[in-house]
Amino acid sequence: MNTTDHAHPWIQTLNASLDELESELLKSNAMGVEMASARVQSVLQQAPRTAEINRPGSLLRPQVEAAAQRFGRLRQAVIQSAARSQRGVESLLPQTADAVTYGSSRGSSGAGRAYHLSA
Repeated sequence: MNTTDHAHPWIQTLNASLDELESELLKSNAMGVEMASARVQSVLQQAPRTAEINRPGSLLRPQVEAAAQRFGRLRQAVIQSAARSQRGVESLLPQTADAVTYGSSRGSSGAGRAYHLSA
């Protein structure tokens, strides 16, 4: 018995959007990664309520945990890909470098602020 056969519809949608994000990452398609990331974000905003996830006997909790681990790995891959792209642009066009790719920038610190990539 395959656990995806009995996955919550939201988990199926999330997994499909994560599949798309992974596919675009493997193709090194920056625009595709950006669009797939937006779709993942949209799906995440439609997550089931916490009470539904934590309901005793629910299969949703382990499915959410597995999807969260996969999302974390893909998020890290997106960040690394963006940093590589930024370094490539800055090596070809040094005048575009406006900030450090790694490390704290603009006095900010904390989760989600470790990378500053110029537009």
